[in-house]
Amino acid sequence: RHLKEASERLFDRRVTLHEAPNGGGGAKVRLTRWVQEVVYQEDQGTVALRFSQPMVPYLSQLTEQFTRYALTDVARMDSAHAIRLYELLCQWRDAGQREVEIGWLREAFQLGDKYPAIKDFKKRVLEPAINQVNELSPMWVKWSQRKTGRRVSHLLFTFGEKPSEKPAKARKAKANGNAKGKNGSATGAIYGIPRAIIEANARAGESYEDAALRLLNEAKKG
Repeated sequence: RHLKEASERLFDRRVTLHEAPNGGGGAKVRLTRWVQEVVYQEDQGTVALRFSQPMVPYLSQLTEQFTRYALTDVARMDSAHAIRLYELLCQWRDAGQREVEIGWLREAFQLGDKYPAIKDFKKRVLEPAINQVNELSPMWVKWSQRKTGRRVSHLLFTFGEKPSEKPAKARKAKANGNAKGKNGSATGAIYGIPRAIIEANARAGESYEDAALRLLNEAKKG
């Protein structure tokens, strides 16, 4: 049932693609959909999706250009806007600060014609999203606004990672003795790197395996 409902919502979602000028033609704005068709096999409880042709080039880039974060970071969020905001913060995490135009952010949230007044946008979208990110995710975020004339035109986000309590827990576990894993190595050691070191150097959203591989690659380059 949930698969069917989710696939129907995805089928109704449209995508706006801004295409750069090509040859003698001008810039184009293309409207398309994520999927061309949805087939739900009721007796099996399975869903088959066929993506629309204009989306294929973008999907093929997902192996190289994507934002990675742990699903547990957003598991308790019930606001799609909060999840989208957290994705943007993860994408910008190295900057620590980002100013965006409100129209761009509205498009990123896929609001369409909803909440055109800035006070409604703040109350219904921005503030609930900020609250959930601060309360339920590994990151904190603050925001302020900038006006162009009398109109609020831009939002400035300042953000960072919350202090992690994992290293302290790792030290406590070490003080209680080094348990052995099934391969005979200390529990938590991944690719030969102790879990405490991985936790102390991991970035927001990284799994233990991803962090360990990155540290190994950095050590080789160094």
